This record gives sequence, structure tokens and C-alpha cells, in this order.
Amino acid sequence: MRFIGVVIFGVSALTACGKDAAHTAAPSPALNVPMVLVPGGDFIRGSNAVDNEGLQQRYGFAAPLFVDERPQQKISVPGFYIDTFEVSNQQYKTFVQSTGRKPLLMWTENGYGYTPDQLQSKPVEALRTLATDVFKLDKDTRGMSKEALLDELQKLQQAQDAMPAGGMSWVEAYGFCVWRSARLPSEAEWEKAARGTNGQEFPWGNEWNPKIVGTGEDGKYEEGIAPVGSYPLSKSPYGAHDMAGNAWEWVQDWYDAYPGSDYRSKEFGKKNKVIRGGSGGVGHYGISYFYRASTRQYAEPEMESDDVGLRCARDG
Repeated sequence: MRFIGVVIFGVSALTACGKDAAHTAAPSPALNVPMVLVPGGDFIRGSNAVDNEGLQQRYGFAAPLFVDERPQQKISVPGFYIDTFEVSNQQYKTFVQSTGRKPLLMWTENGYGYTPDQLQSKPVEALRTLATDVFKLDKDTRGMSKEALLDELQKLQQAQDAMPAGGMSWVEAYGFCVWRSARLPSEAEWEKAARGTNGQEFPWGNEWNPKIVGTGEDGKYEEGIAPVGSYPLSKSPYGAHDMAGNAWEWVQDWYDAYPGSDYRSKEFGKKNKVIRGGSGGVGHYGISYFYRASTRQYAEPEMESDDVGLRCARDG
């Protein structure tokens, strides 16, 4: 399932799942994840943009655009660190294997979730079927030895290591960051890390440039998702990559109105968690609206979608 824009995934409540995830996670090994410092202080959050182009009607979105970003105002957050890149498959796989959690659904579909021991234990005929039907190995496997098959499957898995992890629920994203002795960024922290202090429209500035951001429209990568850090020209003022495009990212907050807003929505409250950043969508969903640093989207905390991932934060 792909998450696209203002699609709403029903209504549900989250209870103490986040706390449970923190209490049951095993200690994390040293992952050596690079982070950038975002100094404390003021920044301009939100926008007062208006849908003058009629984007809602043109693309059939259920909710009006921009209104949940109001009012634009200057707020302050303490200094913090945030991951330089989105969490990768390799990092999330270490978490899954260390804690005994279930692999992401997309990993069972493409073979990435198999461990070396699981592959080694299979007879050669089963490996041939697996290579063709699951890993989609583009070779005639009928005459390949077990060793050759294992080598090819390992290469296919390694090619997925640097891809952004996607398909985890908010609870699982929360648990990953706690396991890493970190946390999900707040929505305000995420926005400051993405746009800097002066309220610029995109991480790189105010002019839309689809050639430098992972919208998926360039056709370079399958499903429009690229290895993390593939679009360095779109990095934020603090050096954080992929804060526009590639994969949506869970943040800590419930989706709700900003203080001082007169906009009301039935989706506000403890129903949906905020996701940020846009993804490698295709077609008309590559419109610039989704890649703005102030754009807010949301989904049920239990939702799992291949193009929704995460990055973590720590206090400064």
C-alpha cells in the first residue's frame, strides 16, 4: 500500500503502545548514525498560503490545502540533534533482528527480510524458486549451484541496505528510536530542521526545483524511492538530507490545530499522527505542495505504508 497525500486511513485511538515499545526494546548496538545539530532558538513555523490555483478541486483532495498550517508564526525550540538521513533498511533490520520483531511486510515480499541462516537452510530447489518468485532474480536459476544462488541473493539484499526503511507503524517507529536511545522528533523540531529559521518554502530555498528532490518523477529508481542521500542538492540549511521527498516521515505529535488557528477538522485530536516531508510519488502527486517544509499530512498510528519511514532526534 502506498500513502499518497491527504488520504485518511480511518479513525483509531492509540493507548499505551508507545510506552510498551520503550519498555520491551532490547538495548541497541552501536549503529554510528550521523546526526546534525539544530541550534535552539526562534524559527518561522507554518504558512499563510492560500489555494489560489484550485489544487484541491483539480486533484480531488478531500480536505482543503494549507489551512492546517495557519497561522504562520515565530516559535522557539531548544537545540537538538536530528538524523542526517532517513533511517535505512540496514539500520531498521538490525533493530528487527536484535529485538525479535516481525520483519516489515515489504521485506517478506522482496526477500530482504530473510536472514543468512534462513537462506542457507533451504535446499537448492527451494532457493531457485525463492530467487525467481520473491527476489525477482533476473537470471536462469535452473543450473545454478546453491553457493551461486546464495551469492546472488546476498547481492540483492545488499542493494537494499541503503534504501529508506518504510512500512512501519508509528508505534514501531517510536520503538526503533527508543531502542537507539533517541526519540522521534516533534513536529516543530522536524520543521525547523527542514527549513531553517526564516520560513523558506523548501529545504533548499523558496524556488521549486523537481530536478534536485526525490519525487520519483525522474524514473531513476523503482517505485520512486532512492537510496538515502541520493539528492544532496535538496539538503536542509543544517545539512539534513531527504527532508523533502523520498519517504514520508513519522513525527511525535498527534495531528491537531496550531495555537491560534481557527481551522477545525474532525481529524484533529488523538486520532492521527503527523507525517512530514513528501515521498517519491509519481504522476500528479509529484506536485510541489507535498514537498514544502510546512506541509502537514497525517495517518492513523497503526498505518503501515511502504513510503512512510522515519528519522530520529536527540536533545541537544
